[in-house]
Amino acid sequence: MSIFFIELIGTGILVAFGLGVTSGVVLRGTRLTGNGWLVIALGWGLAYSLALLSVYPFGVAHLNPALTIGLASIGQVFWSDVFMYVSGQLIGGMCGAIVVYLQFLPHWRITADPQRKLNAFVTLPMVKNIPANLLTEVIGTFSFVFGILVIWATVEANEIKFLLIAFLVMGIALSFGSTASFALNPARDLGPRIVHYLFPIPGKGSSQWKYFWIPIVGPLLGGIFGALFYQSFYLGAFSFSIWMMFILLIGLVSWALYIEFRTGR
Repeated sequence: MSIFFIELIGTGILVAFGLGVTSGVVLRGTRLTGNGWLVIALGWGLAYSLALLSVYPFGVAHLNPALTIGLASIGQVFWSDVFMYVSGQLIGGMCGAIVVYLQFLPHWRITADPQRKLNAFVTLPMVKNIPANLLTEVIGTFSFVFGILVIWATVEANEIKFLLIAFLVMGIALSFGSTASFALNPARDLGPRIVHYLFPIPGKGSSQWKYFWIPIVGPLLGGIFGALFYQSFYLGAFSFSIWMMFILLIGLVSWALYIEFRTGR
């Protein structure tokens, strides 16, 4: 099976199961309605594990443009293959979101709040501070990519790797995800956001395109930084790029602090 279809199927499974849990919690009239963040964290962790296991007979899937581009930045993926990975992931994210749209078809109608309908598809910040929201995605995705690379390098049994990745995602969700819903993955947010925009969801409101770039840029920066950090400090292969990332992150942190202190006055 080609890279494109491995990523499409794997990411579709990931998003269908992950958004399925999120939708069950935020939409009205389901068995999960009103359950908290812990259920969502558990659901997304299991979704990653199941998606990886489902396509593993055909190859090791990335399921995430941030991981793909992070690996390419340290030479573990050919840049010429990146488009095939990322296009499969984005289309897979859309397909998974369509499955969730159909699964909860009557619940869109009985859920009055358009914000809840949007939350079923995309990530949004609890408190809006653009650089801080961006930093949240960088921190979470850095942890995700660095954690996956360490797991893959130190654990031999693939089944254990997938289980540990599930725990990694749960841990990130609980530690870093409660402020902006932890995208970690541009395809997980952009694909479903497109579906929310295009599909006839009753009373859905805005798809909030002003925010869409945060769950793309933040995870990509975090993924590259996580991969470079692994290469530099775990493998001992320092490069000029890691120092450039440190400078960029110092700038982002300074921006976030400036906005927060200015707002707090």
